[in-house]
This record gives sequence, structure tokens and C-alpha cells, in this order.
Amino acid sequence: MSRRKISRRAFGRWFGSAAAAIAASSVLGTVAEAQTEDPLRIGFIGAGRMGGALGLRFAEAGHQVFFSSRNPGELTALVEQAGDNARAGTPAEAAAFGDVVVIAVPYGALPQIGKDYGDLMQGKVVIDLGNPREDRDGPMAREALDKGTGVASAEYLPGVRLVRAFNAMSFVMVREEAHREGERIGVPIAGDDAEAVAITERLVRDAGFDPVVVGPLGTAKRFDAGTSVYVRGMTARELTEALGLD
Repeated sequence: MSRRKISRRAFGRWFGSAAAAIAASSVLGTVAEAQTEDPLRIGFIGAGRMGGALGLRFAEAGHQVFFSSRNPGELTALVEQAGDNARAGTPAEAAAFGDVVVIAVPYGALPQIGKDYGDLMQGKVVIDLGNPREDRDGPMAREALDKGTGVASAEYLPGVRLVRAFNAMSFVMVREEAHREGERIGVPIAGDDAEAVAITERLVRDAGFDPVVVGPLGTAKRFDAGTSVYVRGMTARELTEALGLD
């Protein structure tokens, strides 16, 4: 089966999936410590467990969030939970809306995302948080992991200001550990565009976590799925030590 067919199928499954489940959960458990003084417009391509949880965090921090699905009516409960700072529509509308676009879909859908919405994301900060899985995404997942997911994603999304972030944590951490007391969970970040990385650092803090800048996109391989720091819930200090960033 061709990569295009695999990607379309993964793409379709995602946008018809678990938005209702995330809307039914108590994602807004803790309240952001402060509203942002300069809200951003953030479009989400994908509003399942991770996209929904992270979007709710951004909305509670005061950012304007646009959740998307090919069936936007399924996102009503999620938007209601997010409140006045959120709305929903199609992926194309989300890509056009966002100053920042977050791609939160199974990795196998990324080639199709680039083909369908790449023109709408040109020059924008794009945060890619998907993780390749061979059992779900097919051979392209192994290719991405061999290259490093940051490098592979950049090939599918030419012309955007790409950042890898939020991929090395679970949606449960986003839901339950944000803004916790004491040392917060660290979020590794990699990107080639300094301003895009700085914006992502700010969003990590607004979501209730501590940013750890690892380096350019090529270094995103250091926190890909299967690495020693992936979904470990490490603090920023622990991540810095584990990755030798001192």
C-alpha cells in the first residue's frame, strides 16, 4: 500500500476519534497561575487526547485556541470546556487562524497534512508533537526515527518555522501535572528558528511546565520515542543532566 493511502487512512481515523473522551475528562484540573499578557492565536490540527489537553491548557492561560476536526460538530463539548477563548472548525480553518499551529495527529498523517495545509502554514511557527510508530504508521515511521523525527518532519512541512516539543510527555501529564508545586516537568524543545523556539518556550511555561532547549531540529532525535528521556516525567533539571546540557 502506498504512503499516500496509509496517510489518508490515519488522517481520517484521527479526526473521527476521541474528542468526546477528552471533553468528558477534567482537563482543567488546575488553574493557570496567571493569564498571558500577550495572547496568541493557536490553531490545532488534531483535537484528540493530547491536542485537546494541551489546547485546554493554552486556553486557560488566555490564548485564543482553534480546535479542528473534519467533523467540527464533535468538538462542541471540548470548546464548551475551554470557554470563551476557544472555537472549533476544520483543519484548514485552524491552519489559517493560528499565529502558531500545533500538529497533534498520528505521525502517519503528517505527509498529508503538509500536502493539504502546507500553503496555509507558510512562515508560521508550527509545533509538531507527533511520534512515529511502525505498528500504526508503517515503514515511514522507521524512516523518521532513523533520520530523527525533527529532520523528517521538516521534509514533510517545508517553509514553516518548525519546532519539536510536547512529544516526550503524555496527555495524562498535561492533564494532571501542569502548574504543580515544586519542580515542574521539563519539556524538551528543538528548532532551527530562534524566535519560534522562544515562542514555544513561552507556551511551555503557559501550559504549566518548564522548557528545556536541546538545540536545532537535528537534536530532536535525542528525545524521540524510545529514548531514555521519553515520557519519563523528568524535571527540567533532570532532563538537563540526562541530556548533558549543562
